[in-house]
Amino acid sequence: MAGPADRRSAGERSRILSRRDDPPLRSVRAQPRAGGADRLMGLPKQVADELRRVVGRESVIDSPNDLRIFERDGSIEGAMPDAVVLASTTEDVAGVMKVAANHRIPVVPRGAGTGLSGGAVTIRGGIALQVTRMRRILEIDPVAQTALVEPGVVNQELSLAAAQHGLFYAPDPSSQKACTIGGNAAENSGGPHCLYYGVTTNHVLGMEVVLADGSVHWVNGDTPDRIGLDLCGILVGSEGTLCAITKIKVKLLRVPPSIATLLAAFPSIETASQAVSAVIGHGIVPAALEMMDSVTVGAVEAHYHAGYPTDAGAVLLVEVDGIAESTRELTSAISKILGENRGYGLREAQTPAERELLWAGRKGAIGALGRIKPNYYLHDGVVPRSRLPQVLSAVGEIGEHYKLPVANVFHAGDGNLHPNILFDLRDREVLHQVESAGEEMLRAVVELGGALSGEHGIGLEKAAYMPWIYSDDDLDAMHRVKDVFDAGGTLNPGKIFPDPSRKAVHLAGRTGLAIEAKWW
Repeated sequence: MAGPADRRSAGERSRILSRRDDPPLRSVRAQPRAGGADRLMGLPKQVADELRRVVGRESVIDSPNDLRIFERDGSIEGAMPDAVVLASTTEDVAGVMKVAANHRIPVVPRGAGTGLSGGAVTIRGGIALQVTRMRRILEIDPVAQTALVEPGVVNQELSLAAAQHGLFYAPDPSSQKACTIGGNAAENSGGPHCLYYGVTTNHVLGMEVVLADGSVHWVNGDTPDRIGLDLCGILVGSEGTLCAITKIKVKLLRVPPSIATLLAAFPSIETASQAVSAVIGHGIVPAALEMMDSVTVGAVEAHYHAGYPTDAGAVLLVEVDGIAESTRELTSAISKILGENRGYGLREAQTPAERELLWAGRKGAIGALGRIKPNYYLHDGVVPRSRLPQVLSAVGEIGEHYKLPVANVFHAGDGNLHPNILFDLRDREVLHQVESAGEEMLRAVVELGGALSGEHGIGLEKAAYMPWIYSDDDLDAMHRVKDVFDAGGTLNPGKIFPDPSRKAVHLAGRTGLAIEAKWW
């Protein structure tokens, strides 16, 4: 990876590495679409028939109106697939992969479609391989503290099932009521509690995967001890570009006996950032350390009435867990540090219901922002915690320059930003400003020593920015890894790697609706 001194000039950044020596994928969209049974959208009849033989006629979607449901995820862009296949078993997935490989047709594995980087968008057409029918929790072993699940299992449903055994699954994205374990593994998702517990890759013990040629493999083992090459480490976070996941074995944790949740107000987002650094600087790593600015707090409180102080410049939501005595000690120490850093109005949740309400406000924050503007656009760059004040100042200045409201709600403990640029898509003139502002914010992250993504993935959204961080040699090495798993380039093409034929985002093609807002 290139260090700060190796980062490119503006001219060099425009030279984007692309794969030049691969034979092109079959362009199903270039073929005229005949009516009736002759075509399955853009797919040749032969391909359509083969898919139906693999999964059954009712499991292949061909209606244009139905296909529109699958043209988007939670990100900016959208593109309609040529077909959607609803897989129910590993054998279904393997059969679809073989058909696609034989005809060199793109395949995009898809879960719940909650991703925020365009990873599930069929930007080059082809087959959207939907795995949400594969939603069985196959086994929970309370002694080994593991679970074996299919990729369509919803994140929160796994924790609810594990709770019956006094266990929980730690990765908890804000979309955990809808997102799937398979999608979490593909994106290496985190969540508020990843500061202490780690992201998805820290909890995956092994996976059953299907490669582009249709071959089925079990990678890694049943314990955290990984012998030999760590294939799970390569495949988790590969965004569907190396394999389709069909089973996942994850580790579960004991529900902590004591949990304390604190809310503290600060005069500004800068003072709150300094408090974050102070807490970590004292050697304390909370289970969660989240920040919301005044714009977000106002929207959240108007909807959830959780008791967030609307006069604050920013708030921190801090959680610690463990044995009761340790939790009390940590709560006391953190409260003292926050007070010393201009925190005020400190409040500790007194009941599980009060804790749940505070977290409902945090996890529903993006939806609540729909009260301000109907559309949003965000990046999830990461900076060192010590750089939070500088990058948040830059984000604010960029928003002011473009006259765009920006709401910050993010994982402050590990410097994972989520600046939400708020806008109204009906104002077509604002689209270019939104795109430019987002790019400048991400550039500020990189210039302050940060990374392009903390948990949302690169996908379509940030592929064009990869040369800001990686050299041509770096990207070529990544290409060679992809070639090992997907020599034909059929798996989720157009993601992660820069494509010189397109820009990173095209806002005009996406509403970016804050769909969690229940009052719409």
